[in-house]
Amino acid sequence: MANRRGNAKTREQSDKYSVLLPTYNERENLPLIVWLLVKYFGESGYNYEIIVIDDGSPDGTLQIAEQLQKIYGADKILLRPRAQKLGLGTAYIHGIKHASGNYVIIMDADLSHHPKFIPQFIEKQKEGGFDLVSGTRYRGDGGVYGWDLRRKLISRGANFITQVLLRPGASDLTGSFRLYKKEVLEKLVEQCVSKGYVFQMEMIVRARQLGYTVGEVPITFVDRVYGESKLGGNEIVSFLKGLLTLFATT
Repeated sequence: MANRRGNAKTREQSDKYSVLLPTYNERENLPLIVWLLVKYFGESGYNYEIIVIDDGSPDGTLQIAEQLQKIYGADKILLRPRAQKLGLGTAYIHGIKHASGNYVIIMDADLSHHPKFIPQFIEKQKEGGFDLVSGTRYRGDGGVYGWDLRRKLISRGANFITQVLLRPGASDLTGSFRLYKKEVLEKLVEQCVSKGYVFQMEMIVRARQLGYTVGEVPITFVDRVYGESKLGGNEIVSFLKGLLTLFATT
């Protein structure tokens, strides 16, 4: 018994968490989200690295990231930029290739996802041995702040439709704040074919298909502090098309 406890403690000490931060025009938000990540990882004592994947932002996001790397160190802030905007799914693939952690955390860089929830994600994963842990706005103390009625209706409607059509076994499919075992994320990314906002939804659906276990942690989602939302009419149409494709193929 003591030996098993010792082995578990050794595994926890050797665990490392790679945070993937895809960015596009996030020069105002990036310094604060990085500071918060450093703060909460430092307080919790978990080993970590932050991988910034900038897709050719014209606002100088990469230059800001370079300054942050000088402040916090190249061992904690890794820069893996790309020449142009190539999509969320490929950003994750690109980031995973450079991740040295055995766990990967994905989140938005626009301060919509607060790093204070990350220790809860880690604790949840360890308690249940989950393959992935997803933040949910629709259970417990979870919620959304800063959205107008239109955005709330779109989000609730999208989540309701996906629950009815896909029955995924998770309460929040369209969220993008998650912790994965690295090998699980690699497998899921290989399986997924969707792009844009549908990509996150497909990840959960594929996880269910492959028999992976999913834990959930209630989170509060706050609308971006700086910059403009990237959700528009084209994204909504793409979401509906992607949803119908998933319904027909899963």
